[in-house]
Amino acid sequence: MVRVAFVSDVHFGPPARFGGKLRKLSQFAGPLLEEFVERMNAVERPDFIVNLGDVVEDESPEADLRNYRTFVDILSRADAEVMHVAGNHELENLTDEVLAELWGISGPLHYSREVGDFRVVVLKTETRRARDIRLPEEQIEWLGETLASSALPAIVLVHHPLSDMRLEGNRWFEKDPHLARVAERKRVREVLEQSGRVVAVFNGHVHWNHLDVIRGIPYVTIQSMTENLDDDAPGRPSRAHAVVDFDQHGILVRVEGEERARYQFGRPRAGGSAASE
Repeated sequence: MVRVAFVSDVHFGPPARFGGKLRKLSQFAGPLLEEFVERMNAVERPDFIVNLGDVVEDESPEADLRNYRTFVDILSRADAEVMHVAGNHELENLTDEVLAELWGISGPLHYSREVGDFRVVVLKTETRRARDIRLPEEQIEWLGETLASSALPAIVLVHHPLSDMRLEGNRWFEKDPHLARVAERKRVREVLEQSGRVVAVFNGHVHWNHLDVIRGIPYVTIQSMTENLDDDAPGRPSRAHAVVDFDQHGILVRVEGEERARYQFGRPRAGGSAASE
């Protein structure tokens, strides 16, 4: 069995308002992340931890670098390897080179790694402010080549959704779905499906728990750790994180925190993708 823990949209920085109401309770980012690390070490014991992006609530290059370093320092106390995904907020003020150094990697922010009996593939989306979310063609080609280069089942990580998620009722993106979903999502999904290797895709960004299953592949969205679940101040943080088990029976997703969710998927078909139960 491989166990993976996820955190997303922790937003170190100032509390943020949207639509005239308090929405991101960023003042709790540090304590909640420390609580997460303690639980991982004492109870869950994952094989690796995934940061799905939006570590900071962007302010300035200096503040964002300081806040990102604090995030990395806290996660470094976990007894597990950490893999990072770039979110749109850290890319406002921090360069790819700075993020790579913070992550302890060399090369681009899209990369792959073998972990146990899986290949983990990380994508880097690009935000064009107030316009759209893109995944460049050269990265889509790289994705196809990477999936084809190994017979291992693959887990794909990305900050923005690749599904056709309906956003009615989403306080952040109901009116701006083009700022939530990847523009090339249909093309990317075709690459994932044609590979016959992908067992699940995980993303953050849209600040709610959500599941789509498309052609047998689960697309799982993890809630922001610091999202305000109340309508306004003083607020109540979601405390969200997820723990996912991959074993011979299939995939079990447990989203913990104030809004719990549980998803279970059957064992992947031979040469194919996971099917939902």
